[in-house]
Amino acid sequence: MSYSLPGFIAAAGKGGPDAAAETAAAAPARSVADVLAESMVEAVLDDIDRELIGLAPVKQRIRDIAALLVIDKLRANQGLAAQAPSLHMCFTGNPGTGKTTVAMRMAEILHRLGYVRKGHLVAVTRDDLVGQYIGHTAPKTREVLNKAMGGVLFIDEAYYLYRPENERDYGQEAIEILLQVMENQRDDLVVILAGYKDRMDTFFASNPGLSSRIAHHLDFPDYAHGELLAIGDRMLADMSYRFGEGARATFGEYLTRRLERPHFANARSVRNALDRMRLRQASRLFADRERALTREDLCTIEAADIRASRVFGGGPT
Repeated sequence: MSYSLPGFIAAAGKGGPDAAAETAAAAPARSVADVLAESMVEAVLDDIDRELIGLAPVKQRIRDIAALLVIDKLRANQGLAAQAPSLHMCFTGNPGTGKTTVAMRMAEILHRLGYVRKGHLVAVTRDDLVGQYIGHTAPKTREVLNKAMGGVLFIDEAYYLYRPENERDYGQEAIEILLQVMENQRDDLVVILAGYKDRMDTFFASNPGLSSRIAHHLDFPDYAHGELLAIGDRMLADMSYRFGEGARATFGEYLTRRLERPHFANARSVRNALDRMRLRQASRLFADRERALTREDLCTIEAADIRASRVFGGGPT
């Protein structure tokens, strides 16, 4: 069965090898700095370094991919024929480790270097691709692909597309469509599959066609305690809050206890914890109705707002 997406197939180049050689001969040599200045990719890479705490191996791999793409452009400028690099990727790691954020930045890098037309990110899960009855999956998958063309399609928990235990499951149909588009329209779409590493390994073992199309595998490590504390600092600052006296140390203690409990989701759990601290701070200030609240009052998270958490034996939050 063939699945096509009209209008998205790139036109073939004109002029043949002689024209390419003639163009190359006339093209002046360019430097890496020239391409970086023209594309402003360095600014995106610097933003990644500044905005994302930790993730050193991920940041280095992103720089390596950017370097490959810059050199590929310089080669093309000199008429050095080569197949465009495969850019489909797999991001593995636990929840809250920055996979979606990095995917958004990757879309921006690819756009600035001219490898995708638009640079937008379309994030989906199985429910966005797979239908519940015969004839429903293909149109759903095509609709998502049409939206993603010219940018990056990010499929979270991609292993849920494959459910061999259910013979009436339609996920395999979505996989077959993805396979064809990943091969035939790879000049206009980059697909990033994401999920837990062990489950993604099993998924690829069961779908070798997908595995062979993934050129870049990035593993996102869990954050260390100090990194989580720094993430909390940054999130609070972004919301115009700060820790009061002793509150940061209390939050560090909170993280130590929370890390020992199940279902910890890295930066996502830090954000949720901060939201609950803000809730308790608001309740504390609200209760003191007659007092005029200063800017400092409104911005400060106190240690008591943290110790009320159930990880300290407090209330339900």
